[in-house]
Amino acid sequence: MTDTTRPTDVTGARRAGIETTGIEIIAESERTARPVDLFWPWFAANVSVFGLSYAAFILYFGISFWQGVLVAVVGIVVSFLLCGIIAIAGKRGSAPTMILSRAAFGVNGQKLPGVLSWLVSIGWETFLSILAVLATATVFDRLGWGGGTGTKIVAAAVVAALIVSASVAGYHLIMRMQAVLTWLTGAVSIVYILMTVDDVDWDAVSAIPSGSTQSVIGALVMVMTGFGLGWINIAADWSRYQRRDAANGGIVFWNTFGGALAPVLLVCFGLALAGSSAEILDGVAADPIGTLATLLPTWFLVPFLLAAVLALVSGAVLGIYSSGLTLLSLGVRIPRPAAAFIDGVILTIGTIYVVFFAENFINPFQSFLITLGVPLAGWAGIMIADIALRKRDYDDDALFDARGRYGAVDWVSVGTLVAVSLIGWGLVINTFSDDASWNNWQGYLLEPLGLGGKDGAWAFANLGVLAALVLGFAVAYLARRTTVARQEA
Repeated sequence: MTDTTRPTDVTGARRAGIETTGIEIIAESERTARPVDLFWPWFAANVSVFGLSYAAFILYFGISFWQGVLVAVVGIVVSFLLCGIIAIAGKRGSAPTMILSRAAFGVNGQKLPGVLSWLVSIGWETFLSILAVLATATVFDRLGWGGGTGTKIVAAAVVAALIVSASVAGYHLIMRMQAVLTWLTGAVSIVYILMTVDDVDWDAVSAIPSGSTQSVIGALVMVMTGFGLGWINIAADWSRYQRRDAANGGIVFWNTFGGALAPVLLVCFGLALAGSSAEILDGVAADPIGTLATLLPTWFLVPFLLAAVLALVSGAVLGIYSSGLTLLSLGVRIPRPAAAFIDGVILTIGTIYVVFFAENFINPFQSFLITLGVPLAGWAGIMIADIALRKRDYDDDALFDARGRYGAVDWVSVGTLVAVSLIGWGLVINTFSDDASWNNWQGYLLEPLGLGGKDGAWAFANLGVLAALVLGFAVAYLARRTTVARQEA
């Protein structure tokens, strides 16, 4: 049984300003994008000054400035490189990531990672919306315009409206919007660095002691999860409009370069900034962007706020657009704009709850990130193995037919995802037990494997994410070789 239809009037929808194409295969005439076009959405979504605050999270692992730089460069670049590999599937199949994943998991089996992907996307876009609202309130308070409840209500409404309207409009408007935001947010980020470079105390930065190997690995995994792995489940959504003859190497490069360039620069500078001041280091835990704004002169606060909020909105737009596509891939039969709107309502409710009622959101969010990061890494390993094994484009019809060559359920992939997730969860711990007690069950393999238990040094290395990624790839690559060859025969 097929579960969707082909697009009928994509060009007309594009002229009207609304993309109605959902999870259908993109028409051949619409595949006009070039690899270099991928730079704009990935750069714009990751140029946010929020990247500076990740430096504080890195230093909380108890590592030195130079260890932090190593972690930032390797973690960010490698994680976006993995996104670039997933993006190859978008060119091969011209469909959303979670539809293309059916080739690895089966048309019905894909619902398991599909639900996971939807939760991750909803979580990320809500998180970015929350940061935008809190940043607005902090800057308004600094300007003397009032940063209380009224400001937060207006900010939440405006931010939600911007995110939902752009997501509903779809791919073509988003691509144009991202190209503009790239220049705006990039310029403001450069000015911010120039205006705060005097706040760097190199003596204090140099005095930060080095941390253990376990701490470096833990920080590395956190960075990978927070950057590239946080986007990997939607990577093919933005490459599905690529020309069929686009070079795979070009797609990987521009995806990686666009996604990693700004975060690497911002996090490295943030390491110097946060390492200079305990006040900045601790302030980002409650309000990352608001804390960074306290270093600026009053006259620059409005441009800073505008760029910061728009950058966060940019990232949330990518998330909600893709979460809408994922919702459709799960079998929800509504138009794509309606799916984006539904996710926008969920985003708004989540933002209101956290901003007005929750006492702490950073700690529960990081716990949530690591928990979902384990199976997401396992899915990524399986998907990358599937891409590496395939030599031909996807069978368009079979992606929507459980009786086709990809079948209803690929039990090897599904079983592998479940197994590596269970292994991965056993190798991570909930470091925020007071704020996320629902996650205290993790880390059950640390003692049996001789890694010191939940209180040992390896407990904070977050090995479970790397284990799920590597094991997912290795098992799928070895166990599914014959299956993929048969499918492509």
